[in-house]
Amino acid sequence: MARPDIAELRKLSDGELNEQLNGLRRELFDLRFQQATRRLEQPHRFKLARIKLAQLQTVQSERQRSTVSS
Repeated sequence: MARPDIAELRKLSDGELNEQLNGLRRELFDLRFQQATRRLEQPHRFKLARIKLAQLQTVQSERQRSTVSS
């Protein structure tokens, strides 16, 4: 899985952005659960999920700042 381009994430609507944020949070929860039960097969997914989550949160905060300052 390649790292997502933040320009592509900026094109998402607010609903899609929230949907992806919730999905990634759930994925990270599942990965932590798999790690705790020693069934984690792809540990690299932690890093990729955290990077994408950070990018999505950045886009979300940019939008919030732009609506507050306008």
